[in-house]
Amino acid sequence: MTMSLPRQAAPPDGPPHRPAEDRRHRNRRRALTLLIIVLLIGVPAGYLVISANQSRDSGKDKEAKYSATGLTPTYPAKVQRRLYQVPIPHPADRVASYETNNWKTSRLYVQFRTTEAGLETYLDAMGVNRSDLKKGAITISARDRKISGWTFAGPGPWWGLSHSQKNPAPTQDVVVNLSNPVLPMVYVVSRTVP
Repeated sequence: MTMSLPRQAAPPDGPPHRPAEDRRHRNRRRALTLLIIVLLIGVPAGYLVISANQSRDSGKDKEAKYSATGLTPTYPAKVQRRLYQVPIPHPADRVASYETNNWKTSRLYVQFRTTEAGLETYLDAMGVNRSDLKKGAITISARDRKISGWTFAGPGPWWGLSHSQKNPAPTQDVVVNLSNPVLPMVYVVSRTVP
């Protein structure tokens, strides 16, 4: 007696037949693909463009700052104010500054207008007081006046002082215009030896 084996099923003719994709489903799939491409490529590309523009603008600002050849209407940086010991009081306006450096001496030129109390605060922070100011004393040298463009020829009275300190602390020459005693104009040259 012969045993019969179970018959194997015939191999399928091909993969199972999927229903045709309708138009709405195809459009949705294409839109999703497009969105993914935009997010993966467009967003980083946009970020790079924005970053490049910011970097270029920053370079232009720095170039303008370091190519200046005289007083510019800006506050000196905090590190400059600390290094040269030129604390600008609050309130102050008409602030301008300029820094020069060479192998022998570094100088910071600063001007600002403040109030009577602001002048007192500034002088106290320097370690001097108002009685140290001498009437008619133009303590800023002709060389420094030429570099800064200060003439000190306007109406006065002009008061000045020199505050010498032992190296490496800076030495400051200060001239104050008290033609308007309520709003004195202060001119400072602070120099230090590196």
